[in-house]
Amino acid sequence: MKELRIIGLLITDRIKEAGQTQKLLTQYAGIIRSRLGFHEVTEATCSRAGVILLQLQGSPAEQAELEQALRAVRGVEIQQMRFEL
Repeated sequence: MKELRIIGLLITDRIKEAGQTQKLLTQYAGIIRSRLGFHEVTEATCSRAGVILLQLQGSPAEQAELEQALRAVRGVEIQQMRFEL
């Protein structure tokens, strides 16, 4: 059975954690099918916290490796959604 997996990242302080998080997302770009990020408080102001949603592809082992690497970044919280297709 095919599975659609989405993980959500809450980055509590984008100023501190954005660089390391972006480095990992670039490193694992091959298993990220789509990415959506937002952090605006208003049109003129950005929040220090941010949320990124990732739709993953690739093997479960690759996905677990990415998730483990992201969990190692201080200030990043991860939640998951899984849908069977």
